[in-house]
Amino acid sequence: MLSRDELREQLVQTRIAGDVATSRENNLDHYSSLANGDAYYALGLTFDQPWSYRDILALMAKSAGVVADPGHRWGQDTIDPELTIDAIDAMAERIAAVLARPGARLLFATGHPTGLLAVHLPLAALCVAKGARLLTPGEGWTYAGSGFGRPRRIRYLQDVAMLDDKGALVHTHDADPMRHMLGELDGDLPDLVIADHGWAGAAGEAGVPTVAFADCNDPGLFVGEAEGKIDVVVPLDDNVLPRYYAPLTDRLVTRVSQALPV
Repeated sequence: MLSRDELREQLVQTRIAGDVATSRENNLDHYSSLANGDAYYALGLTFDQPWSYRDILALMAKSAGVVADPGHRWGQDTIDPELTIDAIDAMAERIAAVLARPGARLLFATGHPTGLLAVHLPLAALCVAKGARLLTPGEGWTYAGSGFGRPRRIRYLQDVAMLDDKGALVHTHDADPMRHMLGELDGDLPDLVIADHGWAGAAGEAGVPTVAFADCNDPGLFVGEAEGKIDVVVPLDDNVLPRYYAPLTDRLVTRVSQALPV
């Protein structure tokens, strides 16, 4: 496992954190849309209080490390690698606490199979090795989704849920698949959901303990964390080359193992 300093440098070099590819314009557009009540950016969550554009920007500066200055309207935006590492460690503690219970039941899902799947798969394998049961509800369920009207279907790869579109794994922000999966469990909910995008938001909204990964243009999950519906959100660019996530994943897996009772 890399040291904290080494990992911080690697996160910046690969643009998982530091100067990220997500533009300032894109971030601010999403913050404004969420503040204006656009449910797409809430990622399946509802909120207990109104969140203004300025409130969301201030939260994202605190939780993800974007530029706090509201006068910075275009160009480069940032994720603080220190916040990424802190959240990875907090996520590891939360996962380990659940794994320490005999018969722990977990549910994994990702809306970013071209990126974050590289994190989910080793973590899911560790959880199985430590005695957890990974749930796979809803496999094969099909719905219209937001994919240009084409049917999308829940598919599992090594017990990590994703969507496919006639054979291709697809990116999604949709919350409906997780809502269906939890409904199929008929109240016998998992002990923890590890997810991103609408998969995480819908789980948190349903009251299921949830930890999540989120980019700096996905403010809904950070607002959910601020309101206590999501336990931990890790800020990171969620679509860099899969191999770039290996050191971060190694730290997460190692920290979970270290936190478990001997």
